[in-house]
Amino acid sequence: MNEKTTSDLENLRGLIDGVDQQLLLLLRKRLDLVAQVGAVKHGAGLPIYAPQREAAMLAKRRDEAKKMDVSPQLIEDILRRLMRESYLNEKDVGFKQIKQDLGNVVIVGGEGKLGGLFSQMLVLSGYQVKTLDKNDWASAAQTFEGAGLVIVTVPISITCELIRDKLSSLPSHCILADLTSVKTEPVKAMLEAHSGPVVGLHPMFGPDVGSLAKQVVVVCHGRDSDKYQWLLEQIKIWGARLVEAEPEKHDKAMQLVQAMRHFSSFVYGLNLYKEEADIGSLLQFSSPIYRLELAMVGRLFAQSPELYADIIFAQKESMDAIGDYLDNYSHALSLLQAGDRDAFVAQFKEVAQWFGDFAPQFQRESRAMLQSVNDMKTD
Repeated sequence: MNEKTTSDLENLRGLIDGVDQQLLLLLRKRLDLVAQVGAVKHGAGLPIYAPQREAAMLAKRRDEAKKMDVSPQLIEDILRRLMRESYLNEKDVGFKQIKQDLGNVVIVGGEGKLGGLFSQMLVLSGYQVKTLDKNDWASAAQTFEGAGLVIVTVPISITCELIRDKLSSLPSHCILADLTSVKTEPVKAMLEAHSGPVVGLHPMFGPDVGSLAKQVVVVCHGRDSDKYQWLLEQIKIWGARLVEAEPEKHDKAMQLVQAMRHFSSFVYGLNLYKEEADIGSLLQFSSPIYRLELAMVGRLFAQSPELYADIIFAQKESMDAIGDYLDNYSHALSLLQAGDRDAFVAQFKEVAQWFGDFAPQFQRESRAMLQSVNDMKTD
């Protein structure tokens, strides 16, 4: 590279550095404005996530970008990342307290990660929160005194037994809720143990989320829904989307959404271990989609084995779903062993037709995720 080329590059890089500094200043200004928005929302009791406002803003920015010969997807990617940061910042401002005469909130299992997350959100909303864990039952009566809401978030395997044995003497006005990932038996146990309001909740996210914006919480109604409607409104203010479901329908879905999927990831990881696969080499040869798949498997093994054992073993019916998966896997393997390519193609087309419009939708969504995964590669 000659001296002139080097000089030209240095000059251009200096100009780019200057633009980057201007971008940083604008980002700081935008975050400050978002903080002001968060304060206004806090005072008015508005959810931090407004989907219609977000969609309209993104559509407008995409249109403006196109007119400026800037990739609409580029500006959307930047703005979505900014909005994610904004939701984190808005959370720190706090939230409006919907039920000011509630009394204390007691989280049974509050020292756990999910209990800690809900404790944080409730405290940010102005509620007095107490926690009760396995070594605290000697003082349970004192802890429950004045409680208006009791939330159970303990391992699935002991949830129903704990509810029946420990929570049968709560005040009749107190709301009893749980955060378990299965709902039929826990909701039944709460209804049998407690005469007051009962609601089953399933947060469809892990405790490592930075914000509840755009997260889903499943609601399974138990008794006296008017008494805990404020709680649902409070969760929506945190930014979550509520999905109502009957406990049985929820549990049937979880057999596929959680148990079968986690079991499949477990077996995939087990197979890699048995094959003594060199993960470093696999990553070198991986496409973005395989890297994402491997990341999801690795994510499983970075977490608590007891938690995932609880999820997989929680429902006996999960064995049926997992068994069906094994049968379908064996059938597909038989096509491969028989060299029946035509049958494979025919089966592929049949499943693709069943997916319908969801297939291209998922293709679009996954393309954006794969681009992000590829951007994160450092090797």
